[in-house]
Amino acid sequence: MEIVIRKAEKKDMADVLGLINELAIFENAPEEVAISVEDLQRDGFDHKPLFSVLLAENARLPDGQEGEIAGMAFYYTAYSTWKGKMLYLDDLVVLEKYRRHGVGQLLLDAVKSEAKAENANQVRFHVLNWNETAITFYKKNNVSLDDEWILCKIEKEGIG
Repeated sequence: MEIVIRKAEKKDMADVLGLINELAIFENAPEEVAISVEDLQRDGFDHKPLFSVLLAENARLPDGQEGEIAGMAFYYTAYSTWKGKMLYLDDLVVLEKYRRHGVGQLLLDAVKSEAKAENANQVRFHVLNWNETAITFYKKNNVSLDDEWILCKIEKEGIG
């Protein structure tokens, strides 16, 4: 298996939405996904892009077919009043059949490389407290897990 990391293109957004939906199913919240391929294409590639995506692609399939998307890192630039410029990693997703083959590590390393290239002072993200596999993976990567902060959200209905 040869995994290649590359920046996503507009044409990849159907695959990206598929990964988003797979993650939502894994997190027992498939009904929460409210975006479309068109939303991703507009928000990621038209005018000022609001996010970036790194894709892990299996470049060599046994039957010679075109590469298959194995996973993604979905992130954007943000700013912390205390830390300055940072990358916010919204989702790191690896298809189940590619887990435990180093794909997640390649994606996380690529995000760190992007952060370094962007001169970011931090990469920030969340992990569900029941996702022990992800927590173990992050601990192996010297990620600090902060149980002091509570995630707060105002949903669309509350915005007005």
